[in-house]
Amino acid sequence: MARDYKSRPSEKKKSGRSIWPGILIGVLVGLAVAVAVAVWLGRNNPFSSREQAPEHESATKSSKSGKQIVDPLANATAPDGTDKPRFDFYKILPGNETGVANQQTKQAQTPKADELYYLQAGAFPNPEDADNLKARLALMGFEASIQTVDIPNKGIWHRVRLGPYKMDEANKTRDSLTQNNIPATLVKVKNQNETIQSKPNQD
Repeated sequence: MARDYKSRPSEKKKSGRSIWPGILIGVLVGLAVAVAVAVWLGRNNPFSSREQAPEHESATKSSKSGKQIVDPLANATAPDGTDKPRFDFYKILPGNETGVANQQTKQAQTPKADELYYLQAGAFPNPEDADNLKARLALMGFEASIQTVDIPNKGIWHRVRLGPYKMDEANKTRDSLTQNNIPATLVKVKNQNETIQSKPNQD
């Protein structure tokens, strides 16, 4: 019986020593497997490739859109910097010239206060027609005169004229004649000797 009690503790010691190498080997194998799996997943991960693909596509799209945006702006800034001042320069000069020309024509057309005008109510080759118009004007309260002239290539004409008047009075008289269906033309008196210049001539 004494021999049996002594042999049992020795067996426990031997079994305890043999467990630790197995545990270490299992841990090392597990770590190796975990590292291998992690490396494999890192190389063949579909989620990482999908995430990188949109970034690449967005970068290419942004580069393409950047080209499309930059190129029109570059083309648009060049005319603004060079062409517009040049074209405006050519627009300004004709505008000034026409403005000066318009001012000169307005000054030339502006009547003076001492200028006199006839109102020519009509011109007829038949003297009776001129007399009838003169009588009609007299009934309306206007005093008219008949001027007979020899016009080249047209023969003798008889002009029925009123005045002379200053510009304001001539305009008022012409308005009255127009209301009575008698159109009248302004004829400028060139000098006091009644040498006249018609504008326009109703002959």
